[in-house]
Amino acid sequence: MISPIRFEDGVLSLLDQRRLPLEETWISCRTVPDVVDAIRDMVVRGAPAIGVTAAYGMVLAAGAAAGQPADAFRERLEADAQLLEGARPTAVNLTWAVRRLLGVAGRALDDGLAPGEVARRLTDAANAMFEQDVEANRRIGRHGSLLVPDRARILTHCNAGALATAGYGTALGIVRAAVEEGKEITVVADETRPFLQGSRLTAWELDKDGIPVELITDSMAGALMARGEIDLVVVGADRIARNGDVANKIGTYSVAVLARRHGIPMYVAAPLSTIDAETPTGDDIPIEERDPQDVVELDGKAVAPEGVRARHIAFDVTPASLVTAIVTEEGVARAPFSASIGRMLGLEEEEPEPVDEAADELDEEELAALAGEDDEGPEPDTDGGARIREPATGEPDARAASAPDEQVAPAADDEADRTG
Repeated sequence: MISPIRFEDGVLSLLDQRRLPLEETWISCRTVPDVVDAIRDMVVRGAPAIGVTAAYGMVLAAGAAAGQPADAFRERLEADAQLLEGARPTAVNLTWAVRRLLGVAGRALDDGLAPGEVARRLTDAANAMFEQDVEANRRIGRHGSLLVPDRARILTHCNAGALATAGYGTALGIVRAAVEEGKEITVVADETRPFLQGSRLTAWELDKDGIPVELITDSMAGALMARGEIDLVVVGADRIARNGDVANKIGTYSVAVLARRHGIPMYVAAPLSTIDAETPTGDDIPIEERDPQDVVELDGKAVAPEGVRARHIAFDVTPASLVTAIVTEEGVARAPFSASIGRMLGLEEEEPEPVDEAADELDEEELAALAGEDDEGPEPDTDGGARIREPATGEPDARAASAPDEQVAPAADDEADRTG
């Protein structure tokens, strides 16, 4: 199994994803500033992987301060936690992981444990977080594979695979699970400018696993959908708001709009730790802007006139109304997301939010087609995929081929573990 994170003998090693696919180079982190730089410079990326990395950053902080008195030890941990949290603002798993480890340390100190013992507890907690992330991804894969028909052509954006997690992957975890079940799957990976996570990372890890992958430019997605060559879209997430709005790599919103126009289901795969119950809507999600130089250069070479103005917004927000379902380790959530997400998180259920009419029709017609009640449902393509039939009006039919909704199971962890 591919994993971009290793922790051995007090050293955190990260697979340098900036150098893939040409070089497999590992970066060693021994201090909190090393970890902050690795996260900020995208040595490691992907919300779950950033969270696990930050947890090990807290372990390094504890190890460095273990010889100090308890009060000074606590102050050092809190200061280093702030440094880690500031590394990247959009990926909520970072803050979730840091605060979870800070909570473990605080409770241990309150119980009178010595700093050295607290440091050992943090190591155990970070190791457990690593294992829990891999298991969560496998469960996401099992739930999501039920939504994937045999011989499906799946479009994905950016990289939400093993490289973006502790291992196995979220969006690509669904792909892997479907393949393990014997389904013939083809992944269409868009290149994902400006860092090319699709071409450099997604294509690399799928090719490494022997899963068929076809690389396209970002601007080809709509054309392939119009030609009936995409059956579903599966992406990851960096933060999901309480109402189901999804922040993900820039370009995800455009893919979601195209998918809705062509009646193609849009699935988001993410662990519960990516859902931010304290953020009401996508409007409240901080969106990172990075160095515009990333846009005017490619691998250090100019691709635009010198001095031209550029902008690099790193993430966009896809409104919940464009999301068919959110797949987590606890099941599949559908609109109204405030209610389904609330049940997953074990929170008090709120009044259901207004549901986008088109999104609601998508679910109803989806179920009708599966029950054999819809004579106008998706026709099988010649290669076994599902092609959406255009209705007589010329407007896209808001239907998609998928498996029945999965029952939403209550979250297994207690609320403190989920919220950090």
